[in-house]
Amino acid sequence: MPQKDVKIAPSILSADFSILGEEVAAIDKAGADYIHIDVMDGHFVPNLTFGAPVVKAIRKATQKTFDVHLMIAPVDPLIGDFVDAGADIITAHVEAGPHLHRTLQAIKGHGVKAGVSLNPHTPIESIQHVMDMVDLILIMTVNPGFGGQSFIPLTDKIAKARAMIEQSDRAIDLQVDGGVNPQTAKECIAAGADVLVAGTSVFKDGPEAYAVNIKALRG
Repeated sequence: MPQKDVKIAPSILSADFSILGEEVAAIDKAGADYIHIDVMDGHFVPNLTFGAPVVKAIRKATQKTFDVHLMIAPVDPLIGDFVDAGADIITAHVEAGPHLHRTLQAIKGHGVKAGVSLNPHTPIESIQHVMDMVDLILIMTVNPGFGGQSFIPLTDKIAKARAMIEQSDRAIDLQVDGGVNPQTAKECIAAGADVLVAGTSVFKDGPEAYAVNIKALRG
């Protein structure tokens, strides 16, 4: 896949929370395509991060796409809050509730793009019947809830998702999140991913290294 087609979405989970607005501005300047915002509730996943007020506070730091990954359950009651805070894409998990179709309808009803995420054990076939609704598919290559985990090799799953997207004949981002570094990025891109989420591998070594780190992920 050509380098220009690969988008990089740094996860601010690995940023310095004490200067979060500055960090968002820095990764924007360094060449980030999306700003990936991991929202965790301490219930669906074993960690707490931030809510809509923090998203709203950092919205003014960049015009880049806010890619909000909701690792929360239930999802539906909070969709409006994150849209109001400035989300451009809202991604919900297959596993977070019994009514994925309804959740995607609710996201689309707010006028933003809808994503669907799958944990490592969840078969890609579980989203077959919502392919007409999704704008982004997120393949988790770690168990969600913590940053800095090792990559779980799921390139066959990524490839199956790419085939489903091609069959749908729709413009759908294929995103991979978890343990992405310059080495695993190559595997993901070769399997068909076109958006890479990376936290540690972008934010390591401080702001002066962000541009180099982002470039390294593009292959």
